[in-house]
Amino acid sequence: MTTNKIVVIDDSKVIRMRVKDMLPAGNFEIIEARDGIEGFNLIQQENPNLIMLDFLLPKMSGWEVYQAIQKQQRLKTIPLVLMSGRKEEVTDKLPEPFEYFAFVEKPFDREQLVEAIREATIKAKKLADSESTSIALSSDDTLAMAKEIESLKATVAKMERETELLKKQFAQLVNFIKQRLK
Repeated sequence: MTTNKIVVIDDSKVIRMRVKDMLPAGNFEIIEARDGIEGFNLIQQENPNLIMLDFLLPKMSGWEVYQAIQKQQRLKTIPLVLMSGRKEEVTDKLPEPFEYFAFVEKPFDREQLVEAIREATIKAKKLADSESTSIALSSDDTLAMAKEIESLKATVAKMERETELLKKQFAQLVNFIKQRLK
């Protein structure tokens, strides 16, 4: 199973452990960083699926990490959750509504964390989609992609029919076995 990499950048070990404990086991590889420099280096090396960034960090602040992320095309489309115990410090630098990231105020519970991750993912997808539409595709590329999509749709439909048939056959087999056991 593919695991999703999450870089959690926070100088508080308690917060890093709390995030790790709140996420379902086995689905995520949590990569921890104690300061902004270490965190930004991990983001560049690990190519994570999600970044959780404390706004107040030693060595390189969360604000500086955020600015560095925004300068690199491949990094700025990674879902980002900014964390802070003081929302006003974030809104001083980045006015609401937050367009490119989700915000969760410390302390947070599991529901708030999951909602922030969901929001960050949606915002990152919108950003990636808006940037990808600005890249012009040739008509040959578009036609090839459309054909491939149709082919994939046909394959999925065939697999769904086969799955339904297998379900029916399995139910018949279970009924047959039940009748024989009576």
